Amino acid sequence: MRIALLTYSTKPRGSVVHTLELAEALHQLGHTVCVYALDKDGRGFDRSLNFEVKLVPALPVTGDTDALIQQRIQEFVSFLSQDLQRCDYDSDYDSEYDIFHAQDCISANALAVLRQQNLISHFVRTVHHIEDYISPYLQQCQDRSIREPDLCLCVSDYWQKQLYQQYHINAPRVINGVNCDRFTNTPSDRDSRLKEAMGISGSPVYLTVGGIEPRKNTIQLAKAFAKVQSVYPQAQLVIAGGATLFDYQSYRDEFFVEIDRLNLKVGTSLLLPGIIADADLPSLYRCADAFVFPSVKEGWGLVVLEAIASGLPTIVSYHPPFTEFLTTQQTLFVEPDDPDSIASALKVGTSLLLPGIIADADLPSLYRCADAFVFPSVKEGWGLVVLERSQTALQIASDRVKAKYGMACSLALGQLQRIETQAQQYQQSDQPEVKVIRFIE
Repeated sequence: MRIALLTYSTKPRGSVVHTLELAEALHQLGHTVCVYALDKDGRGFDRSLNFEVKLVPALPVTGDTDALIQQRIQEFVSFLSQDLQRCDYDSDYDSEYDIFHAQDCISANALAVLRQQNLISHFVRTVHHIEDYISPYLQQCQDRSIREPDLCLCVSDYWQKQLYQQYHINAPRVINGVNCDRFTNTPSDRDSRLKEAMGISGSPVYLTVGGIEPRKNTIQLAKAFAKVQSVYPQAQLVIAGGATLFDYQSYRDEFFVEIDRLNLKVGTSLLLPGIIADADLPSLYRCADAFVFPSVKEGWGLVVLEAIASGLPTIVSYHPPFTEFLTTQQTLFVEPDDPDSIASALKVGTSLLLPGIIADADLPSLYRCADAFVFPSVKEGWGLVVLERSQTALQIASDRVKAKYGMACSLALGQLQRIETQAQQYQQSDQPEVKVIRFIE
């Protein structure tokens, strides 16, 4: 088949990466694939591709977000109209496709116009997530992009349900994946060079990918990280990425006011490298000790899969879609609107996963909260995990005291005995629940 895939950007956002990986997979299956992408800076994609790419010039916009979206739709329409009609007078030019597949609201609206003009007969759209727009125009664009396609696909159970509840559309679910040849925990020479270039020298190093924007919950993450620095003064937070269609300048302004109030120093404890070169992204994951992603809305969260494939422990929101493909034995869940919850995961979670960074002065705090080593509202399936990790943490604490003072730590071992005694009462329970009342500093 001949397949045209459309995406709104050449920058590494989730749906854009999804488009490129889908195109590569279809190409490997023997299909002829062309990706049409809006290109704002004329640089194209920052990676080598094995399929055809047609860059749609995206010119500067004067006006508000409504004007921006309107222009971007028209740029797609104009470019595709010329491209599709060229084959009528140029016998050597082939732009006829069996399938047109939009990956976002903008390209889906453009394809709806082209179908109305009888330039195409049908099209497909993958819905990654549904936005909550205030603008009536943007809401109309979104509604059209979902209702008009001949077939809608989605990437998670949650959005499948939302599409049915909000639009009465039954959308087949096609889940995301990750390229495990590209994202691995195998070190490379590039890792150390990237660390030096970016100034990554902290311990621990927390990484998030997605930039500074409301959906990524960046301000709450900054508040949580500030709490961590009281425990780990050498800690660093790396907030990578930043390419986005919308203007989040007011949120960014609020973010920088907040980090100034929190006394977080950009360039030392807080690193903002911006858009990461495609070749550097796998190394960046390996430069971190943990990946934190307290996002409030995601289609899937590809960066979480990339982090896991890179061998990183992860900390994510206790919300779908993360709860669809991760369990409490695979990640640490947090309440994204609670900085204390995020900070608890950063401090306690990283301490247990990376015991070598625990300072002697932090040991009392560590085993005081060891029987609370789950996070607010996280309950399902944690009974055994809490016990096992409490045993690990408190044994580490006792061993370190013994190594320094020649005797085991009675406080840590006494705490462990109380936890084990309490846990025995729930051994026969099918769904033991653990509730955290508060995190004790």
